[in-house]
Order: sequence, then structure tokens, then C-alpha cells
Amino acid sequence: MFKIFIIEDDRGLVMLLQDYLHKFGYQTQAVHDFEAVRMEFEQFAPHLVLLDVNLPKFDGYYWCRQIRGLSTCPILFISAREGKMDQVMALENGADDYITKPFDYEIALAKIKSHLRRAYGSYAGGGTERSLTVAGLMLDVERLVLSRGSAKIDLSHTEAKILDELMQKAGTVVTRDRLLEKIWDDQAFVDDNTLNVYVTRVRKKLSALDIADGLQTVRGQGYRLCENWEEA
Repeated sequence: MFKIFIIEDDRGLVMLLQDYLHKFGYQTQAVHDFEAVRMEFEQFAPHLVLLDVNLPKFDGYYWCRQIRGLSTCPILFISAREGKMDQVMALENGADDYITKPFDYEIALAKIKSHLRRAYGSYAGGGTERSLTVAGLMLDVERLVLSRGSAKIDLSHTEAKILDELMQKAGTVVTRDRLLEKIWDDQAFVDDNTLNVYVTRVRKKLSALDIADGLQTVRGQGYRLCENWEEA
């Protein structure tokens, strides 16, 4: 049974979410102490987190960063803030998706199922180790680690999915539609800007490994991972 941790201070919404998710067989727990979110997360060890932005004490961005220091589990923001920058900040701080209030419960459930499948289910990696190497850059698909020489950097599930597709097709153009299809099977619900944010995050991870201009944008087509790159 998948476990979902709900970090939301609207108790009415929490109860509605829990009732709805229980109908589909999910186990849920809502945060009790907003000063101890990290501790409660560790104790519950959820497979997925639903997180609001406006919270007592510290905001959702803060807790997203704290959780990312512990886990790569999917984190979905649910917030009444619908501005572009709010969504960008959520993704930049480690979130995997962003749902604006008021929301359709069926769409929210579709997103939850999609991220759980990507992380643990039919689209997740199997029991065997799998890695890809391109020009000295190695992606450990199962461990969510990107390395070059002795340098290593952790990835989110979505960043790893993007790099997996790009490295398999290294030197050729991967269309935006292909990346959306590969990463989000419910792509009808994905804002186009979401992919832009994740591509930016992938570029930062490459830069952290001293790879400059390794991921190129091909205008009107998509993205290409170079097989020869300059040092950052």
C-alpha cells in the first residue's frame, strides 16, 4: 500500500483528501506539528508528499528542500497560488509537480498515480542495475546519481528520466513531445513551462560536473545532448 504524507493546514481540505485517497487504497497521514514536519516525514516514510505553499512557521518551499535532503520521493505542491513564479519556485526547490486550488480530484489522483508509477511502479526501474555512459558522463538510473570521474551529484526522479532519454539518444534531437511522453504519461495536465524548468535544472546538474553547453536547445524541435562538450 502506497503511503501519502499531506502537509496542509486547511483541516477541511485534509479530511476531504484523505477520504478521497482512502477510497483508492492509499494510506495517508497529515502533519500534526508544523515545526516538526521533517521528523514526522521520517517516521511515516511516505512514498509521495502533497505539500501546500502557505504554512505556519515555515513555507512549503522550505519543507520541500528539507525533504529533498532526505528522500527523492515525488513531491506534489497543492496551492491556491497560481502565478508562474510560484510554480517555478516549487520546481526549483525540488518539487515534481504543481496543482493549483481549486482542483479537480480526478486530475489530482491522475497525477498522484502517474508519479507513483514513475517512481515505484510499471515505469520504474526493474530489479537489475542499469546505467548509461556518454563521453565519460555516467547515469545510474536506479540510484538517481549522475557522475563524471570522481564527482557525483544526486538527481530527482524526473531529472533522471530526462537524462535517461537524452543519453540514449545522445547526439540526436529529442523532441519536447517525446520528453513529455516519456516522463509524464498524463502530459495533458502538464504546463509547458514545467519541462523548461526541469531542463534548466538538468543543465545546472551538468554544470556542477563541469560540463558547459552539454545540453543544447534546437529551436522549434527539442533538445540534444552533445557527445563532445566544453569544460564549464
